[in-house]
Amino acid sequence: MTNDYGILLESGTNELEIVEFEVQGNKYGINVMKVKEIIQPMPITFIPHAHSHIEGIIQLRGEVLPVIDMAKVLGLQPSQNDHNDKYIVTEFNQQKVVFHVQNVTRIHRISWNDIEKPSEMYQGGDNQIIGVIKINETMILLIDFEKIVVDINPHSGIHVDQIRSLGKRERSEKQIIVAEDSPLLRKLLHDTLVEAGYDRIDFFENGQLAFDYLESTVEQENTFQKVQLLVTDIEMPQMDGHHLTRRIKDHPVLKKLPVVIFSSLITDELRHKGTGVGADAQVSKPEIARLVQCIDELAL
Repeated sequence: MTNDYGILLESGTNELEIVEFEVQGNKYGINVMKVKEIIQPMPITFIPHAHSHIEGIIQLRGEVLPVIDMAKVLGLQPSQNDHNDKYIVTEFNQQKVVFHVQNVTRIHRISWNDIEKPSEMYQGGDNQIIGVIKINETMILLIDFEKIVVDINPHSGIHVDQIRSLGKRERSEKQIIVAEDSPLLRKLLHDTLVEAGYDRIDFFENGQLAFDYLESTVEQENTFQKVQLLVTDIEMPQMDGHHLTRRIKDHPVLKKLPVVIFSSLITDELRHKGTGVGADAQVSKPEIARLVQCIDELAL
């Protein structure tokens, strides 16, 4: 399987396809857009003193890739019978990572609107679950793979130090709104954008809330006094970033608002999706300095 599956989806329809996989009989999901291929397990080279979630490394078509054991990540037991085990080869945040799972079952096409935000009551303190998908009598948990990787390698995330490479910054009065569902990333984006001089930031935890707010400014006829640029993630419950961008660019008033997509899913193969919905710029996480440069250039 390659991520051609994801390309079958028209950009901006608010749909996604997920690969359903299992660990100890529990069902989990990963966005097809992150998946390069699914392969049979292969011999692993053990790495001494690596993080406990890292099984080791493999060589795949000349590339050396880390293998993460999803059973350990999820606090579950390893396979007792590994004949169904699979390696999910992924690419996001400008890196390739392999996830060792105990079975891959099927692909589902669903709407972001059908994904429920997990309750704090059962989510736990680690926040590895970003959504709950109910399909018939089954529940599939959508996993935060970016967090798994950043927990193992914090340097792969967003850092204020990246802003300091831009040199001395002036304070800006421009109002930025950000659609991002991850509480951790909202905090990191707040800290780094403030460091970059952008103190006036409003955050929304999904595209629907951001669009509702923008529509309210249109009704009050003060949109471009209230907001000068939108930054949006792609993967969000209720309304994803591609659909949000399309709704804005199809709107008679809002279409003038600059939109920057800031996502782990910005790759050469997937960039056409953001272009297709009219994004003014697309920046891959964790390139926060490049995001700031886009805001500098595009904010009204």
